[in-house]
Amino acid sequence: MGVCLCEFESRSGHQTDRGSTAATEQTGPVRGPCLAVWPMSDTARRIRTTYRTLHDSFGGQDWWPSESPFETVIGAVLTQFTSWRNAEIAIANLRRRDALTPPGLAALGGEELEELVRPSGFFRQKARTLRSLLDTLGRFEGGLTEMLELSTPRLRSELLATRGIGPETADAILLYAAGRPTFVVDAYTRRFACRHGLIGTRASYDEVQSIFLGALPADVEILGELHALLVRLGKEYCRPEPRCAECPLRDDLPAGGPLEASGVGGADAVN
Repeated sequence: MGVCLCEFESRSGHQTDRGSTAATEQTGPVRGPCLAVWPMSDTARRIRTTYRTLHDSFGGQDWWPSESPFETVIGAVLTQFTSWRNAEIAIANLRRRDALTPPGLAALGGEELEELVRPSGFFRQKARTLRSLLDTLGRFEGGLTEMLELSTPRLRSELLATRGIGPETADAILLYAAGRPTFVVDAYTRRFACRHGLIGTRASYDEVQSIFLGALPADVEILGELHALLVRLGKEYCRPEPRCAECPLRDDLPAGGPLEASGVGGADAVN
């Protein structure tokens, strides 16, 4: 179903009416337009409006599709530089070989693993990354369970120290596998944000992430939902050749139309 931002604001016990930012003392649901919770910049307000508009247009995305945290981790690696459809084929291959657990994955030979993940592209590099992940997990007596219980800075550091994992993949694991309130900045997000004038084409990963985190509640479900909604937007409307006239966010575009977003891509590089 997804989470409506207005519902979150109601649960938080705050409301704004016509720009007011006064906190309420009532315990029941808050009435009113819920345009913001605290004073915020125009950029933050637009990001929240984007969430509501996409949620109203697309509904909840129920993302990330997986049967276990380890499968989520595997999917975060396999979806690098490819569509989820291709990653899903590779995941299905691993599932047929009972390789969606650390022992099952470790039991595969190098060439067999490469062949199973081939549909996701960059299959040799991704197979190598999965092996490196197993090495990282091996340093923890409790395996993935123990690793996912690390503090957020420590967990992110461990992930980024793993060969083939960059900030985008690390944050996907933090958000969807570990349930930490962070935001995943992928190519879809950057393309949308550039075209709508929210960021410049040279904005760093950390800069873009900070803008989105500053605009939204530190709520795992909302942050994951917005990421999924922007992926849906990028696939259907904010494509390399945009379909702005049909887009639910067309009214948020700059007066002269979408800004330049060529060369904007995801943050991770496969080492």
